Amino acid sequence: MIPDFGPHKKNLIKLIILLTISVFLVSCETVSYYTQAARGQLAIVFGREDIQRLINDAEVSADLRGKFSEVLRIREFAEDELNLPVASNYSTYVDVNREHVVWNVFAAPEFSTDPVNWCYPIAGCVAYRGYFDEDGAESYAAQLEEEGFDVYTGGVDAYSTLGWFDDSLLSTVMSRSNYQLAGLIFHELAHQVAYLPGDTTFNESFATAVEREGIRRWLQATDQPETIVIAERDRLHQQEFIELVTRYRDQFDELYEQDLSEAQKRSGKTALQNQLRSEYDILKVNWNGYAGYDAWFSRSLNNAQLSTVSSYNDLVPYFNGLLAESDGDLSAFFDEVKALVSMSDDDRNEFLENY
Repeated sequence: MIPDFGPHKKNLIKLIILLTISVFLVSCETVSYYTQAARGQLAIVFGREDIQRLINDAEVSADLRGKFSEVLRIREFAEDELNLPVASNYSTYVDVNREHVVWNVFAAPEFSTDPVNWCYPIAGCVAYRGYFDEDGAESYAAQLEEEGFDVYTGGVDAYSTLGWFDDSLLSTVMSRSNYQLAGLIFHELAHQVAYLPGDTTFNESFATAVEREGIRRWLQATDQPETIVIAERDRLHQQEFIELVTRYRDQFDELYEQDLSEAQKRSGKTALQNQLRSEYDILKVNWNGYAGYDAWFSRSLNNAQLSTVSSYNDLVPYFNGLLAESDGDLSAFFDEVKALVSMSDDDRNEFLENY
């Protein structure tokens, strides 16, 4: 018999079900991997505190209470104006006592920018493997490197459980500006609107499109003209970053497809990486020294790292166009996206290839 953990009992049962399923999926992952994932999620479930209670707690700092109040307003806007499935999501807070909640490991072959996929219950196959412990992520990354893969490991500050649990606001995102917090909540809630198991690019591009549109509407509705300027500047910087990396990713692909020796491909790969860094330095001059992507460019710029940019952005223009065709009606837009999800893989891929 499962002991009675009060309001957490259903969540514990769900975790046990997922862990049990994983035992029969050892061809995809090891049971030990799922165990650490279950422990990590369970720690979040049992660490929750009600945000409204924290707002009323005089011992909580004024700055933090102000953030919590803003999150409640963002939740209300997401539900009433964006038609996002808020329910009880982001009504609780968890201090995870670390810099990131999860560390994702990405991998790609030495001569390909196509990422390796890993398969899981519920989420399907995705282009990363997540760890609640940085050492675990680094250990697995080292194993992949020994096998000859390009590897990239990055910290993640929030994630969606796809409606399996009510998602909480985490301490890892509390340093973000209010408009960035809004974007994060819109992004993660979008995953509960439509999710295509096994297609990271589809899912993340859709959520990114919803995030950007949600931020635009949120700032207009709350009359924040100065923040609108900042958000638009950041969006343009992000777009130029994406275009730069995507252009070079295509050049890497062209290099790998050539009839060259491995030594020649490695030499060409290094040359392209150096050129990419140089172009970024030029781009920063146009940005008046804005250094928001310096940490990203300080890394190896290998194939796994390049793949992370395409995963989140390749289909954003398509979803923006679909929203425009829906006359900005988010409900109609969501219905169109859900219709795409319900298509067969072949029909959907053919449709998206022709957009």
